[in-house]
Amino acid sequence: MTDGQTLGLRDSEIAPASTTPARSYAAQVLRDAASSWGARLGLMWIAMLAFVAVFAPLLANSHPLLLSEHGDISSPMLAYLTPADVTLLVTFCIGLLVMLAPTRARRRLLAIMLTLAIVGGLSVVYITPSPLAIYSDYRIKQQTGAYDWVLRAPVPYSPKDYLRDYGDAGFEAPLEAARRTHWMGTEENGADVLSRMIYASRIALGIGLIATGIAMFIGIVLGGLMGYFSGRVDMIGMRLVEIFEAVPTLFLLLTLVAFFGRSLYLMMVIIGLTGWPGYARYVRAEFLKLRQQEFVQAAIACGLPLRSILFRHMLPNGVGPILVNASFGVAAAILAEAVLSFLGLGLVDDPSWGQMLNQAVQSSTFNWWMAVFPGGAIFLTVFAYNLIGEALRDAIDPHLKKDQPES
Repeated sequence: MTDGQTLGLRDSEIAPASTTPARSYAAQVLRDAASSWGARLGLMWIAMLAFVAVFAPLLANSHPLLLSEHGDISSPMLAYLTPADVTLLVTFCIGLLVMLAPTRARRRLLAIMLTLAIVGGLSVVYITPSPLAIYSDYRIKQQTGAYDWVLRAPVPYSPKDYLRDYGDAGFEAPLEAARRTHWMGTEENGADVLSRMIYASRIALGIGLIATGIAMFIGIVLGGLMGYFSGRVDMIGMRLVEIFEAVPTLFLLLTLVAFFGRSLYLMMVIIGLTGWPGYARYVRAEFLKLRQQEFVQAAIACGLPLRSILFRHMLPNGVGPILVNASFGVAAAILAEAVLSFLGLGLVDDPSWGQMLNQAVQSSTFNWWMAVFPGGAIFLTVFAYNLIGEALRDAIDPHLKKDQPES
């Protein structure tokens, strides 16, 4: 006889035990935020940028993807792949397989990060593309009929292909060139703007994610220790937070670029090292509330190590506000890089949205396409991250949840 029969209940009235594992607070916040249309639009734009950044060599390239010369088939594009190209393509393919595997999200993320680190290191050591690329050779041979057939990228221009074989190209408005097709025109040196826009998306996404990742790591560790131990540790930590909050990030970037030269990695590190106080404040506040909760006291009573208590039991229940701040932090990092590039202190030859925006006002005439396309990309990317941040903030706000009708 079952317990239900003992209490006089029929078998159909006994609710079956749920076999679905309980979601953590962070997973519930992400699920609620993803149901917002604003977050979906933002995620769609970011996903499109990520796709373009990963497959940039296949979308915009002066080297043919495939060609046949006297019956011999070759791929010049493969010979000129950079370590960054190989790292992004291999990590994307392996990451796709990992996401399909039936395992926890934490293990998936760890596997993708390990793949990125290993493939990136091996690519830097073993892949050395040719330093000299003569893009015009392919066009001349194709015009003279030296190739049997040629398969080109949808945008047949590399970001550093300055079209020397066409003479002094310079600024050309969209679809203005007579013998070529440039959907977004050309910049001051004659390079295709659409190709440079595609490759510049790598810098925008990279500096936002890496700088925010550095800031989050430092902020979570220090904020977690301050909130858990409180007392003197909290007092010393808060003074450190106040010191770093007083550092003007943009002026520090300008100073270091003047002394150490222009470096994308230096920008990422500086933005990350000066952006952690906000994360530390949020984590400290959450941990101060959670440290008195019963499940934390139970974990302490069981003798679990400090690392397990902080990052396995407390952090998943207090990570919601950090996700909100992270989305705004990525947008702020992208804007900081764009401001530096607009001021002429960004990268020299590599394409950047801010650098292209600067070219709109450098010549005697206003080149509208150099303002509209890079400026629009910066606006949409920052707006997308803000939409995601707003959705995350709404998901963790208990007052908004209370006002919503129950489904």
